[in-house]
Amino acid sequence: MLHPYLRARETAGADDAVRSPQARLEEAIGLAAAIELRVVHAAALPVRQWRPSTLIGEGAVETLAKIVAEKSVQVAVIDAVVTPVQQRNLETAWKCKVIDRTGLILEIFGERARTHEGRLQVELAALTYQRSRLVRSWTHLERQRGGFGFTGGPGETQLELDRRLIGDRIVKLKRDIEGVKRTRGLQRAARKRVPYPAVALVGYTNAGKSTLFNRLTRASVTAADQLFATLDPTVRQIELPSGRKAILSDTVGFISDLPTQLVAAFRATLEEVTEADLIVHVRDLNHPDSEAQRADVHAVLEELGLGDKLLHGTIEALNKIDLLDDERRAALTRQLRRNGAATEAVAVSAVTGEGMDDLLALIDARMSHDRDVVELDVPMSDGADLAWLYAHGEVLRRTDDENDGEAHLAVRLSPADLGRFKSRAE
Repeated sequence: MLHPYLRARETAGADDAVRSPQARLEEAIGLAAAIELRVVHAAALPVRQWRPSTLIGEGAVETLAKIVAEKSVQVAVIDAVVTPVQQRNLETAWKCKVIDRTGLILEIFGERARTHEGRLQVELAALTYQRSRLVRSWTHLERQRGGFGFTGGPGETQLELDRRLIGDRIVKLKRDIEGVKRTRGLQRAARKRVPYPAVALVGYTNAGKSTLFNRLTRASVTAADQLFATLDPTVRQIELPSGRKAILSDTVGFISDLPTQLVAAFRATLEEVTEADLIVHVRDLNHPDSEAQRADVHAVLEELGLGDKLLHGTIEALNKIDLLDDERRAALTRQLRRNGAATEAVAVSAVTGEGMDDLLALIDARMSHDRDVVELDVPMSDGADLAWLYAHGEVLRRTDDENDGEAHLAVRLSPADLGRFKSRAE
């Protein structure tokens, strides 16, 4: 396991300065452990500049070649973006398989995806990545191949055939994923008619989203102390302190330098976040790089076009406070008190349940603060619509008119819920 980093960036205020090389190395080791790779050697390697041919310097390549041979390494993981040419040259020098950070994350996703949707998205990301890796590094790629139309005409090399087959498969996967997006869109439309506001949990991988999800919904979603324990989204109903209900979704965790192939492939899943009325950003407050992780999550959300929602539609669940010492807990309490009513964060422990009531109250308040008072006339015989308004809004006044058979109500509703109510009559 190797984490190479530029020496100059340590003093330039870049991301590697915010997150230390050792922390990045430990995260990479955690990624390897997620698919049960046994790490026999790990190092953070400072380099002066990236080498186009091998990424790292010749001396480092030779030194690591000896370590690879001595420890009988089968897979060398480089926690960086490695080009196809660099990968080929390193595999030649080290005589073992080389994968980069993107390849490692794709391996994890490939192993963890359980649903049909998840497998489609992982395969699309993997093939997009693999297509860029088709270089002439194995002899079979240089063979000429003849055949019929569907396997390539005379003179088509194995390399060209592989590229064409992968391209055809990518086209099919994209078509299938479009079907998934349409299905999810129909499901969201059905929920809007049901209809409850949507709350999405997001956060850095292993921040405790699934544990928090289980605590709030009494569900049994897989929650493990490992990176990317959850890949497939899960949706459950929760009840807020006001008595109103909401839909809570648990989503895939984010990570620094999340491969662009994965962001693109998982866009159908991440639409649960883009369509949410409120985003709850779950943070691991006990992690030494909590602030850097926060920045990484924000970067992915902005890439999804959610910059405005970051400013106005997000609250933070500061998780794992049970792991803080007394001094850090006291400092956190003072900070939250200073923020007072303006605070958009709650300290919680998904493991012990501490802070759950405060979190639900904040979600409820955020769902309510933008609600307007509207005047509505509903037939008194329409018990379903009346019950819906009582369940989803705050009925401030009601007058039943026996002459016209209507109930005249003043109800405090959010714009989203008002739209949902009107859609019931359509």
